[in-house]
Amino acid sequence: MFVIIGAVVVLGSVIGGYILEHGNIHLLFQPIELLIIGGAAVGAFLISSPSKVVGMVLKNVMKIFSAKSASKGDFLEILGVLYAIFTKMRKEGLIAIEADIENPAASPIFSKYPGVLKNHHVVGFICDNLKVIISANVSSFELESIMELEMDSHHHEALIPAHSVNKISDGLPALGIVAAVLGVVLTMAKISEPPEVLGHSIGAALVGTFLGVLLSYGFVGPVGTHLEHIANDDMVIFLVIKIALVYFVGGAAPQIAVEYARRVIPSDAKPGFSELEEAMRK
Repeated sequence: MFVIIGAVVVLGSVIGGYILEHGNIHLLFQPIELLIIGGAAVGAFLISSPSKVVGMVLKNVMKIFSAKSASKGDFLEILGVLYAIFTKMRKEGLIAIEADIENPAASPIFSKYPGVLKNHHVVGFICDNLKVIISANVSSFELESIMELEMDSHHHEALIPAHSVNKISDGLPALGIVAAVLGVVLTMAKISEPPEVLGHSIGAALVGTFLGVLLSYGFVGPVGTHLEHIANDDMVIFLVIKIALVYFVGGAAPQIAVEYARRVIPSDAKPGFSELEEAMRK
């Protein structure tokens, strides 16, 4: 919703201000200039990006309309499933969770937390690291190092769409100049025409620069920034899981391990101590 509102505000402010200054709105309508800039930007993106990156950008750009930051309820579910697993491990031994982590979809523990179960990256991260814990005698320091490497790799991959979109944004002003120069070339071919014709032609050429800058800083650049925020928000979930696993392997009780993990949750979504305690009791 805010993405659409922002786009309307950008267009309303720019075009509205232009109209209030008694500008001719018809002069801004230059579809050929838009074709030159947009087509060149798409072509440059295809030249610079492997097919994998193109697919990632197309898939992730749509997230700006639907992606939401993890809520308090989402974090309570994550802490809840970790607490349940830790408690089972403490009471019944490490091997007791083998069936749960081999097939999470059929696990009685994971099935109680559908929000966690539908996030395949989170489930995979939890189960893979639990498999390491029950199959090898790793220390908390070794486990933390392994998880940080995996998190860095995941974060780098998650930022690829944002970086690609930002590169497109950086090139749009220059492509706007290309469109403007082409317009000037066409204007010079009309040098024998009367001043009103030349003025209209030069104005149309300058619209190319205007469109390149507007698309870069008003639309494409903000989309890249939005994708960065989405990628960074996703990493908080992995950080919470890492803290809980590291402290549990380090010898902390299940309640203490999830409490330490609660501390790193952003304040706007952080459940209170009593809320977490109540969730664990349930």
